[in-house]
Amino acid sequence: MTAEVLFGQAYFLRFDPKLWAARQPYAPLGALYAAACVRDAGYSVAMFDAMLAPSERSWSDALDRSRPGVAVIYEDSFNYLSKMCLLRMREAALAMIAAAKERGITTIVAGSDASDHADVYLDRGASLVVTGEGERTLVDVLGALARAAGAPLADALAPVAGVCFRAATGRLVRTPPRAIIRDLDALPRPAWDLVDVEQYRSVWLRHHGYFSMNVSTTRGCPFHCNWCAKPIYGQRYNARSPKHVVDEIAWLKETYRPDHLWITDDIFGLRPGWIEAFAELVNAADAVVPFKCLLRADGVTSTAARALHAAGCRTAWIGAESGSQRILDAMEKGTRVDQIAAATRLLRAEGIAVGFFLQFGYPGETLDDIELTRRMIRECRPDDIGVSVSYPLPGTPFYDRVRAQLGEKQNWIDSDDLAVMYRATYPPEFYRALHALVHAEFRGRQAVHLIVRSLMPAGGPRRRLVRDAAHAVIGAARRPLLSRRVRRLAQARVHAPTPPLIPVLNRHAASMPSEQPQ
Repeated sequence: MTAEVLFGQAYFLRFDPKLWAARQPYAPLGALYAAACVRDAGYSVAMFDAMLAPSERSWSDALDRSRPGVAVIYEDSFNYLSKMCLLRMREAALAMIAAAKERGITTIVAGSDASDHADVYLDRGASLVVTGEGERTLVDVLGALARAAGAPLADALAPVAGVCFRAATGRLVRTPPRAIIRDLDALPRPAWDLVDVEQYRSVWLRHHGYFSMNVSTTRGCPFHCNWCAKPIYGQRYNARSPKHVVDEIAWLKETYRPDHLWITDDIFGLRPGWIEAFAELVNAADAVVPFKCLLRADGVTSTAARALHAAGCRTAWIGAESGSQRILDAMEKGTRVDQIAAATRLLRAEGIAVGFFLQFGYPGETLDDIELTRRMIRECRPDDIGVSVSYPLPGTPFYDRVRAQLGEKQNWIDSDDLAVMYRATYPPEFYRALHALVHAEFRGRQAVHLIVRSLMPAGGPRRRLVRDAAHAVIGAARRPLLSRRVRRLAQARVHAPTPPLIPVLNRHAASMPSEQPQ
């Protein structure tokens, strides 16, 4: 079946070994939004979904089936995996560009990595790069290409805001940035009909016993963490209305029957009263679906926690980052360690599981800071943890500080790479050992709880719990060896490590969101 525009994205789950083993795939929500907007503008569209595809060859097959005039590689800015700008996925995107170019197809690329490194994509054959938020830009680009009727590409694109291309002279041209979409309710629903939802359902049910889908209620983050890259939205933050979100969830529930939702927001329910209004409306519509989301610790109140429970929240992740107040302040996180503990207690009181995102290796972090983080985990007892090392990405003060130290490798290959690419306090081997130790300590504390739970009646859940308990026991057994390794590696401090970042904002200023245009 032919289409005027073929959409795709370059995050192949199979190319990310850790995430492929986890088998928790989510459809490319960003591409689904863009495809819906382009279809609403009158173009016929098709979708290549790389998430569960075997290789880039499948993209070539999709090009041959659809025979599009334009191919759009549109990365999913709602998925943190795409925002990590992984090298293996960049390689996949470049191979996809080459396949389209071989067929004489105009190729457009949009996403975080392309916004940061437009020259890389253009020099490998992309016709142009959409920078920043892409839905409306893309519609304008397609219109400009249609009107150009063979005129030079640069002449057609010059009036379009939010694009990057090569002039006839080879000069890199960036047009003025496009204004962020303020009224998110005006956007069409993601084009779910373009992906194989049943394939996703099958993977989730086979590996986890339930089916999860993804929903976005906001875009952007107005806070100031100086390690956090924001190439798409910058400091802007916009939210859909609670009713608009509830209408979509009710439609998803009726149409696709998910058992669970991942709300992809950088911060869920930031606007005062939003969560409470959402809880009321989603219950009134009989549209409650269990979900997980990400919260700021300083935004969790007893009222918000009760509303989250009522709305169906089962797991809330918190960007805890560190148990050292000194490091949080250096990051310009704007939160306090005691707020992390308080948020955990409030959420737990409502029966909501809590996950902590943590990072080690931030400039100036010492063993004392690391021990404070380990103590926070012990005392708060989160239900899950995600551990990483600080990762410098373009456009951040952190990146600017360590840029001169970065070698040829400036991106991770996949999500389990965890390479320390600058001079942290300790050698890279230390952070790998620390990563393993923190997980082993956490799993050891979970082991007894999991073993008790595994004594429930026989069946799928019991088998999974037994498996998880066995893994936890193995992790606990490795703990003494890992602890000795961490202590030994800590003796080999790096020569002239990066000094602590001096924050521009004090803790109070960092806790205040950027002012948003009215």
